[in-house]
Amino acid sequence: MGKIGINMAMGAIQEEEIIVGIDLGTTNSMVSYVNKEGKTIAINDTGKGAIVPSIVHFTETGDILVGEEAKEYLISDPGRTIYSVKRLLGKSYKDLEQYKSYLGYKVIEGGEEELVKLQVDDKFYSPIELSSFILKELKERAEHALKTPVNRVVITVPAYFNDAQRQATRDAGKLAGLEVLRIINEPTAASLAYGIDQQNDERVVAVYDLGGGTFDISILNLQSGVFEVLATNGDTWLGGDDFDRAIINYWLDEKGMDVANFETDKSLAQELRLNAEKAKKALSTQETYDEEGYKITREKFNELIHSVVQKTLDCCKTALSDAELNVSDIDEVVMVGGSTRVPLVFDSVKEFFNATPNTDINPDEVVSLGAAIQADVLAGNRTDVLLLDVTPLSLGIETMGGLMDVIIPRNSKIPTKAGRQYSTQVDGQVNMKISVYQGERDLVAENRKLAEFDLKGIPAMPAGLPKVDINFYLNADGILKVQAKELRSGVEQDVEVKPQYGLTDSQVEKMLMDSISNAEEDVAKRMIIEAKTAAEQLVYHAKNFVEKHGHLLSDEEKEKTLGLVKGVDESYSSNNKDLIFKAMDLLEEYTRPLAERVMDHSISEVMKGKQIK
Repeated sequence: MGKIGINMAMGAIQEEEIIVGIDLGTTNSMVSYVNKEGKTIAINDTGKGAIVPSIVHFTETGDILVGEEAKEYLISDPGRTIYSVKRLLGKSYKDLEQYKSYLGYKVIEGGEEELVKLQVDDKFYSPIELSSFILKELKERAEHALKTPVNRVVITVPAYFNDAQRQATRDAGKLAGLEVLRIINEPTAASLAYGIDQQNDERVVAVYDLGGGTFDISILNLQSGVFEVLATNGDTWLGGDDFDRAIINYWLDEKGMDVANFETDKSLAQELRLNAEKAKKALSTQETYDEEGYKITREKFNELIHSVVQKTLDCCKTALSDAELNVSDIDEVVMVGGSTRVPLVFDSVKEFFNATPNTDINPDEVVSLGAAIQADVLAGNRTDVLLLDVTPLSLGIETMGGLMDVIIPRNSKIPTKAGRQYSTQVDGQVNMKISVYQGERDLVAENRKLAEFDLKGIPAMPAGLPKVDINFYLNADGILKVQAKELRSGVEQDVEVKPQYGLTDSQVEKMLMDSISNAEEDVAKRMIIEAKTAAEQLVYHAKNFVEKHGHLLSDEEKEKTLGLVKGVDESYSSNNKDLIFKAMDLLEEYTRPLAERVMDHSISEVMKGKQIK
């Protein structure tokens, strides 16, 4: 283990190489860098501005458009135009159940705990793949502007992102051909951009971040360049889009328009949405908007959005309570996100915190600029910041199909600990083999095996019911302790290993470079294995369903279900994830109403003779 700096454990960074910072946003994304003079710059290589809408469009001819070009298809071709993909990273179908109505594209259903997939025509994409298209676009823009290859990057994420979401962000970077040196929290990046970290005294900072589709408030404690998140709160489905919708609803009501007609008339919807967005922006600097027959005053706008702004202040109140602080304890308030330009938002935050928020830096750019400063630190160009030891290679365990599930990502500061919960895959399973690996490849066969042990004595239960916590503890000496514990029974087992034993710097660098050069191939293999694993589980449950509830199904329904099960079975041999998911989708679509009918029958049987009061 060595200090990260000009000579890193994974190989020396060339002095002339530029490491960029990326703000991968829900609504917009941006890439920035620090030039030789030490100035932080948001890259604008097209002349249209540094902001890149986080939107991906798939044309009928198979081309992939990203950014402003893709945005043009949001209304005219919503089924092929993917937006807000950041909200889907690391999420399961169950997580998205109540939000599906917000999305204009198809999210395919599956097991509750399976990670979400999106369908465009007959192809299926993961949020990681879709995020990689946006990151690849930012990479290309940076290379075009800087006239040099860009291979290394710092990416920001919300403070509330969990391990799965952070790992998904890393995977997206790898798939885009980028080595993600560090994942940092967006409020930390904003504080870096404002230079708050350079102040010697201890300070408590509130970072109020209101974007197009999300809001979060973070309370940070800063001391001697160390950032500690004391509390975070927010709403992943609240932002400037709600302001637009409030204006649209007002105009629909004013003009006596039918809401149903608005939803089906795409040209009318586009006209209203574009005007609503223009009105919102105009009302930040003027009292009245009146264009193309659409009119609204700032006073009315404030009245319409008051409840939305109040929701953000309620989150601020909760965050302060969680941090066990009062408003008077906050030394500085920083505003992030384009929606903070709305005067009511600024005035409300000022009144709530009883302090004038800091808005010296463009709120759209502040997170990306902060990421660039962190990137400059990692490049060794700043000597005023001491960086802690990091682990040079990822650590994880083997999961079904021989896949590597990362628990501690590479470049994590040490000492550190992280964990994840797993369950059994077959009914009555009483033992679980834990195989620990080190490396950056998606398949464990390509990584380095560190240890293996059995967790024995798991209670015999149906698949998915046992809850097994697997925790990794990596101490300052580089010793890794892996502990597995079944929560219902309390049985546990652990092992200690030294990940760096016997590895030279050149071997570490080769492992890393192999992971970047084989990223696309690795992800393709992972997708096929994940599809087959999900299909096996679906087939298992579908057969069980017919066996247990066959008496409630007609012969035709049983025959059709088993025929679709056979279709999923036959799709395995194709080694094509899209064909496998297509077969699964057909089976799920057909059996969903059957399952609902069986459930209704079961409830009515239970309730027979009982009176509901």
